[in-house]
Amino acid sequence: MAKSVLSRYIDPDVLSHVADRHFEPRGLVIGNLAGAHKSPLSGFAVEFAGHREYVPGDDPKHVDWRVYYSRDKYFVKQYELETNFVCHMVLDVSASMRYGEGRQQKLLYASQIATMLGYSIVRQSDKVSLVTFDNQVRGTLPPSNSMDQVVRMTHHLDEIEPVEKTAMAKSLNEIASRLGRREIVIILSDFFTDLDELEPVLQRLRYSKHDVVLMQVMHHDEIAFELDGMVKFVGLEVPDELLAQTDDLRRGYLAAVARFNQQFEEITQRNGCERILIDTSRPMDELLIDYLNKRSLQLRAR
Repeated sequence: MAKSVLSRYIDPDVLSHVADRHFEPRGLVIGNLAGAHKSPLSGFAVEFAGHREYVPGDDPKHVDWRVYYSRDKYFVKQYELETNFVCHMVLDVSASMRYGEGRQQKLLYASQIATMLGYSIVRQSDKVSLVTFDNQVRGTLPPSNSMDQVVRMTHHLDEIEPVEKTAMAKSLNEIASRLGRREIVIILSDFFTDLDELEPVLQRLRYSKHDVVLMQVMHHDEIAFELDGMVKFVGLEVPDELLAQTDDLRRGYLAAVARFNQQFEEITQRNGCERILIDTSRPMDELLIDYLNKRSLQLRAR
């Protein structure tokens, strides 16, 4: 792949700040390789977890003889396995994500977050996948912990044309049906969708014990509406246009956005999801460092 394509999604300056920071799962994980994270399964490796009674076939070397001499019964030591996790980057590539110019475009900003977090996850020997969707699932890269996965992600992202409408609930339901055991699911989108339809999908993901992170990527214009004068608004997913004086719209628009975000926050809290509101005008290294530090502190506090 051309170096210019890779540099479009991976900023070396940002990466230098986040590459050594670990992305940890909020709950216990199940994987198929030895790694750095606690598994909900018990085994005979790494960290002592407790005892259980000996049964025929257990390896005698795991018998706790001190317990035997005090209780006159055989017990074996159990340990918590450490294992890898799988993180799925689920990216909304619908037309509304096209809003913005340069590096503040929502889709490019979200793509860079997915790629740089993916790099960090692969670097710690965990697996990352990439799934893109709009009104249907558009592309899927199966999980891998190879550094080549990051290159494959940038290649797929560079082929995207955000022109279709969003059918988020339908697409996420299809994606959820493909997931396996408890994993991490990071959804990057502006979440301009029917929240009542979205909630059952989040419930399905949480019922399957997935760690769900919702990264709500919005342009600063959409958050603060700092537009002046007469502006022509052009629909990205519907063929509508509106020429209006921004002063006439500002109060009503900001009130509607506040109501939407409040409802979204209530849904995420109700279903045990993590939600991060992202302003694409914010420097990405600052955003990622703050997020990874906050997540690490929350996990240590548990």
